[in-house]
Amino acid sequence: MSSRRHRMLAWLEFGLIALVIMGALMMSVFAASTVFGQVVLYHLVVMMLANASVGIIAVWGVHHDCDETIARTERNPLVNLLTFNLLYHVEHHLFSAIPSNHLPTLAKRLDAAAPHLTNAPVLTSRTTVIKRMKHRWNAIKDKYQNSDDSECPIRKRFA
Repeated sequence: MSSRRHRMLAWLEFGLIALVIMGALMMSVFAASTVFGQVVLYHLVVMMLANASVGIIAVWGVHHDCDETIARTERNPLVNLLTFNLLYHVEHHLFSAIPSNHLPTLAKRLDAAAPHLTNAPVLTSRTTVIKRMKHRWNAIKDKYQNSDDSECPIRKRFA
């Protein structure tokens, strides 16, 4: 439905991407025994895995368990730096035309104006993770410390 010029540009972009992929694959096949070929092959594999995992992070990670909010959002500056502001997702849903480099400023304004929209983080805090790990560890420890020795399969074998 776009103009002829835009369709031609899209095909040109597709062709250039295909050319780069084919060139990288050919270089990795023919030069796999060299260090350069191994680096190219490693780069291709890592980039394919990274691209395959973006859907989990960018779609499922920010939208799961969102009953009361539009999406989850993240306020950790290091996480947002590593994800190129991908996890400012409530801001993205509310103001989709704003460029991602302006999302941190918008997040501060949104926190002040509507804090109920930004209270669902993408990543749980360290304290929550540690509490869950301790709880799970104590449950496992209690199960095996308070159990009868007859339930232990190793002790049954050597009894």
